[in-house]
Amino acid sequence: LSVGLIVHGLNEQERRAAYADDVIYGTNNEFGFDYLRYNMALHPSSMVQRELHYAIVDEVDSILIDEARTPLIISGQAEKSTNLYHTFSRLVPRLVPEQDYSIDEKARTVNLTEAGVAKMEKMLKIDNLYADEHTELTHHLQQALKAHVLMKKDRDYVVKDGQVIIVDEFTGRLMFGRRYSEGLHQAIEAKEGVKVEHESQTLATITFQNYFRMYEKLAGMTGTAATEEEELRKIYKLDVVVIPTHKPMIRKDLTDVVYKTQAAKFRAVVEEIARRYETGQPVLVGTSSIEKSELLSQMLKRHGVPHQVLNAKYHEKEAEIVAQAGRLSTVTIATNMAGRGTDILLGGNPEFLAQAELKKQGNDLPLEALKKEPLYREVLTRFEHQTDEEHKKVVALGGLHILGTERHESRRIDNQLRGRSGRQGDPGSSQFFSALEDDLIRQFGGDNIQGLMNRLGIEEDMPIEHGLITRSIETAQKRVENRNFELRKHILQYDDVMNQQRELIYRQRRQVLQGENLKDVIAQMIEETACRLVDACCPEGVHPEEWDLTGLLSQFEQLFVTGRPLTGKRDAFLAEMENTPFSRRQEIKDKLRDYVLAKYEERETELGAEILREIERVVLLRVVDEKWMEHLDAMDDLREGIGLRAYGQKDPLVEYKRESYEMFQKMIAAIQEEVARYVFRVKVVQEPQVQPQQLVENRYAEEEVQRPARREVKVGRNALCPCGSGKKYKKCCGRAAG
Repeated sequence: LSVGLIVHGLNEQERRAAYADDVIYGTNNEFGFDYLRYNMALHPSSMVQRELHYAIVDEVDSILIDEARTPLIISGQAEKSTNLYHTFSRLVPRLVPEQDYSIDEKARTVNLTEAGVAKMEKMLKIDNLYADEHTELTHHLQQALKAHVLMKKDRDYVVKDGQVIIVDEFTGRLMFGRRYSEGLHQAIEAKEGVKVEHESQTLATITFQNYFRMYEKLAGMTGTAATEEEELRKIYKLDVVVIPTHKPMIRKDLTDVVYKTQAAKFRAVVEEIARRYETGQPVLVGTSSIEKSELLSQMLKRHGVPHQVLNAKYHEKEAEIVAQAGRLSTVTIATNMAGRGTDILLGGNPEFLAQAELKKQGNDLPLEALKKEPLYREVLTRFEHQTDEEHKKVVALGGLHILGTERHESRRIDNQLRGRSGRQGDPGSSQFFSALEDDLIRQFGGDNIQGLMNRLGIEEDMPIEHGLITRSIETAQKRVENRNFELRKHILQYDDVMNQQRELIYRQRRQVLQGENLKDVIAQMIEETACRLVDACCPEGVHPEEWDLTGLLSQFEQLFVTGRPLTGKRDAFLAEMENTPFSRRQEIKDKLRDYVLAKYEERETELGAEILREIERVVLLRVVDEKWMEHLDAMDDLREGIGLRAYGQKDPLVEYKRESYEMFQKMIAAIQEEVARYVFRVKVVQEPQVQPQQLVENRYAEEEVQRPARREVKVGRNALCPCGSGKKYKKCCGRAAG
């Protein structure tokens, strides 16, 4: 079997070579973006990704559940000003919490109160914030509220080198190259005082959920799938099989310790870390955010406890830090990223230690190259003796201790942290420290525990440690998991509507690229466009005398007659039709259909079948891409406001399906009409044969001399330029025309 690798930065030829192999390794992002690029290709040679037969996904729960709703988006720059982001970034901080806006932490939403609306209207000097003409203002206001109130620096994002970088809530890693959509990222940039990038326009998008469901066969591996068995079965039709551990698991999972306040909890955490450090036992501390990890680091410094910090700010050292987290007297503070899938060797990793030692001596070769060096073997042997001795001592102390400073919403994430210890039959232990002020307990389970602590008269620094507490927290986690599952399932119902439309468009697009003869397809488009024009000008149920036959024939001339714009004379057949009384719509349809199909045959004779087929292929691809892009924007707008239909006693999902179907049908009609217009109006121009000496003289001439416009119809300023450059008309040939 041949093996290929898909990574960021490969060119088209390298990607094609990799996809030609039997087994292809790569990241979910690269495969997803390649699928979108494959379906935006303008030439068969650019279609590098093969059919989606069989995918095996590593850490399958992370991809199919945690990142299920993450959309992959290929976008182009939209031409909108960024001024409003700066305006609202100045205005929102003037609002008073609770008085001017309310926060729903469970739903992660923030809404203005009546007082807040009045204050904002006064600051903006408008009468009605929610009037139709102010929809753009309300959109920017909502994003600014989210940015200032809900999004927290060093938890949801970091600011690095003048850029706002998203932090993955599940792994704690920085997500370079990803941006929040719908203007939220720009609102955060304005809040943080960095350069506000222009909004983008979506060209193509898909979620991981829909991408991986397209594979004929799907499988995956993870150490923490059992808690998500129902979702994997219902959404992906995947069964979960639990494989027994290679060696018996002897880790001790201690009951949770709960404090009244976070301050008391962190004091207790520091004392526990210091106690275990003094004995020499290695400790891995899990925190929920960068902010919490740095707070704990400062407290440990004050207590004189040496430690390493592993969070998104220092992710470059992740492998090195995690590899040594099992050494004697080592304290490692980590966010959720904590080396998932990495075995933490008790006593340390001799290979990493040997590599680090040689690097100090100036040898920067990669590990595989280092292994061939004679000096490496000598250094490695020395460290193997050292780590073997340390391993025995760490095992005697009870192995690696995991200390969680907060319960995550998902039990799976907690299990992943616990799973860093007790691997391959090693001893270990784990315990979670919580506080009633922690997000999970405060939102979903705090009242019962708070009542119990008050009845028992427990003071701030006194912990409560009982199986009942652990069960209460796990019950809260189950409630959150069920809510999140229902939310993902609900969103999937909406996504499925879009997915069906995308699959239809992409399938037809592939057929065009793969050389299908388009004559019958284009003829059908022309015929259906003609019939729609008749239906619009001669509506059913209206008396024939009231039909707008003149308007109908004028539209036909604009679409289907090539001579009219030049001569100003009406086509003889249409002139005759205008003076013919009709009593039946079908009679008009039949005559006009026969007429336009005959004109289509004339067009083929005029240009030649081969040239016309190529024109049809390029035109169809460009028009489909342009209309699909507009449709994506319209669907986003529909999705954003569809929830309000519930106030009118209507099911938002039913309304979304109905309206999206109508919008899709309108898009198809617009594609057909635009393609028909291009096919009849396009003008083939021979490129002038330029002599070599003329080429030297004319090298600074305007580009339009070398690339004339190729159609006679009026082009919209925001439409793609018909010359084939891929630019908007106003940025290309339209610049000279204007």
